[in-house]
Amino acid sequence: MPPQDRAKVTRSSGNVFLDLGFPPEEAEHLFIRSDLMVQLQKVIASRGLKDAEAAKILRVNRSRLRDLLRGRVDLFTTDALIDMLARLGVHVRLVLKAAPRRLKVA
Repeated sequence: MPPQDRAKVTRSSGNVFLDLGFPPEEAEHLFIRSDLMVQLQKVIASRGLKDAEAAKILRVNRSRLRDLLRGRVDLFTTDALIDMLARLGVHVRLVLKAAPRRLKVA
């Protein structure tokens, strides 16, 4: 493949939202909410819950459940997602890590 036809590859930061250009604080919130949302989706799928059953357990209407299953991270708060996981019997623990130091450019 000629060099001009090669796609440019950029190493990920580990947070897709940061890579997409969101401000660091917002990217961190979106990343956490998306992770909680994915865990909810996995639990619902692994238990084979039908939409009506899942909505009843989570105490949301089916429209809100569809938003959850479609990954509409912008429509859910961290608190709401943690509450839903708790209703499914999932315990959420927060792990804090120091961010890697960034090199300053002179």
